[in-house]
Amino acid sequence: MVKKYWERLKSRWDIESDKQVAIILVAFTLTGFSTLYIHYLVDQFLGIEKDSPFIYKALVFIVIVLPVYNILLMVYGSLLGQYKFFRGFIIKFFSRIFFIKGKK
Repeated sequence: MVKKYWERLKSRWDIESDKQVAIILVAFTLTGFSTLYIHYLVDQFLGIEKDSPFIYKALVFIVIVLPVYNILLMVYGSLLGQYKFFRGFIIKFFSRIFFIKGKK
C-alpha cells in the first residue's frame, strides 16, 4: 500500500527519484512543525486563546501563518536542494487560491 502511494506521489509531482520524494516529504514535515510552533508563538503574543472569536483566529491564519508557511517551505525546500520543485508548487498553490489562470 505504501509503495502504491509512493508511486502516485512520484507521478503526481512528475519526479523520477525515490530520494527526491523523501526529501520533499522531509521539507513538508519540517515546514509543518515549524509553522505549528510559530503559530503557537503568534497566538500567545496576540493573546489568542481557545475561546477567542473564530474571526480573529482565521485572520491570524490568513494574514500571518499562511505566508509564513510558504516562506518556510521555500527556505527548507531550497536548503534541501528542491528549489525548483517548491517554486512551482507555491506558484500553483497561490494561483489556485487567487484564481489566477496560467499561460496555456
